[in-house]
Amino acid sequence: MTGFFAGSDLTPNRIEQVRRQLDGHYIDLTSSNPTQHGLLFPAHVLEAAAASYWNQRRYEPQPRGDARARQAVVDYYAARTPALPLVLDDVFLTASTSEAYSLLFALLTEPGDNVLAPVVTYPLFEYLAELHHIELRPYALDEARGWRIDPASLHAQVDNRTRAVLIVSPHNPTGAIVSEALPALTTLGLPLICDEVFAEFTYRQPTTPPIGALHPELPVFHLNGISKLFALPDLKLGWIALNAAARPFADRLELLNDTFLGANALTQHMLPALFAAGGDFVRAMRERVRCNLDLALERLSACPVLRVHAPDGGYYLFPEVLGCDDEEELVIHCLRHGVRVHPGFFFGYERGVHIMLSCLTRTEQLEAGLTRLLAALAHL
Repeated sequence: MTGFFAGSDLTPNRIEQVRRQLDGHYIDLTSSNPTQHGLLFPAHVLEAAAASYWNQRRYEPQPRGDARARQAVVDYYAARTPALPLVLDDVFLTASTSEAYSLLFALLTEPGDNVLAPVVTYPLFEYLAELHHIELRPYALDEARGWRIDPASLHAQVDNRTRAVLIVSPHNPTGAIVSEALPALTTLGLPLICDEVFAEFTYRQPTTPPIGALHPELPVFHLNGISKLFALPDLKLGWIALNAAARPFADRLELLNDTFLGANALTQHMLPALFAAGGDFVRAMRERVRCNLDLALERLSACPVLRVHAPDGGYYLFPEVLGCDDEEELVIHCLRHGVRVHPGFFFGYERGVHIMLSCLTRTEQLEAGLTRLLAALAHL
């Protein structure tokens, strides 16, 4: 066998084997799918946004995407804090953030190059890097300083084949937000790929600044979409927004996006209406996540074997479990006590013992899951 999965062991790990044996008899505190937790974007807005499409339906593909949809993205960044000034040609519509990553890896790298990525990393990045035959080099996040980027680690990892730095803000799963310019990034002078899909979910910090506004001197590619922003993962629409310093890359990115034309015309047509009418829904969703974080932090902070910190944003918690040295056994132990959490090593982090739980979960489910989790930890 040859190809991407040739050397991969696809046998279910022990955690997955136990999960399957339990056949759903547990509370899942890992889910980040809003449609599974009653967070459904208003149907009447979707119906109205789609209605005007059908009578004028015509396939006229644009390599950067529909102009009205891109203008809605431009307006969105103009309203951010601080504002990020864009023009229409700075925005490229994609089918998803995953596709956007793939396009940027193709744009910025050649096989054998490397990209710097945070050591606590969503597993998707590893697979995309392997597909493009590039290396992800991990830079450290300082847990003691609220998971801030470690400048020394950035400099230690860079070499003559480093082509970009990947930043997730708010970070998944630690919740850290990059809230000010980092001199180390300016010194490196590399393009920045900034994943900000959780930007609207702030908690300890009041806003999520666009990285391109903090670092106007660097080429910055901002990745976002409607999956998290409007709880619409099924409608599949994302974007790449370039700051002014990234504009020299635009023509090549247009060619790459034109090669796939992944963004479907209906969702592009709907996007201006989603922005225009979706504000109340986003605020309500953000408030529910904040209330859930309040609840979880209160419950977990009282547990003597947990060290948990309030995140800057996002909707995950990533507490450290004290007095335990085996994450796999810990997560299996929790499953057998009726609650599912993820281990820290799922995110590539192997210092100490950590678990991840999602506060996007329905509040009643979260409360019941926390009770089971605390009971499991009391019986370690």
